[in-house]
Amino acid sequence: MNVIKRAKSPTPNFFKVLRNIGLVLAAVGGTILTAPITLPAAVITVGGYVAVAGGVLSAVSQLTTKEEHPQNAEHDNQ
Repeated sequence: MNVIKRAKSPTPNFFKVLRNIGLVLAAVGGTILTAPITLPAAVITVGGYVAVAGGVLSAVSQLTTKEEHPQNAEHDNQ
């Protein structure tokens, strides 16, 4: 299964929730990084890590698909 087909296929409910949590984390991290006030270096570092973790969580959760029937999976591998 290629990436485009995988991204368009249905996502299980659990991973939809994880995707949304990842989007929120990415938004919070981005907000911390672009804050108009001066923040301590530790807070900015944590904001960067939170933004990256949220982005990775969202991407991985979006590409997770429901299990296919074994006949279809064997056919795709050939």
